[in-house]
Amino acid sequence: MANHKATKKDVRQSEKRRDRNRYYGKTTRNAIRTLLANTDKASSSEELSKVISMIDKLAKRNVIHKNKAGNLKSGIVKRINALA
Repeated sequence: MANHKATKKDVRQSEKRRDRNRYYGKTTRNAIRTLLANTDKASSSEELSKVISMIDKLAKRNVIHKNKAGNLKSGIVKRINALA
């Protein structure tokens, strides 16, 4: 366990960040899942901007890598455009 005051504080901060990152990551994954499960192109297009915004925020906060964010967005847009 940490002995210094600053190290103890850093441990507390990193636990908070970890919980926050896990929450935002899980929320985004659920939003992607519901978006891809939707079969209506009109409503999917409306949700698409929200989901892409969520993915961009994760990449900006370094929760996910920027290339992973790009791959996710690309795959989602392809799936939405393939809907009839």
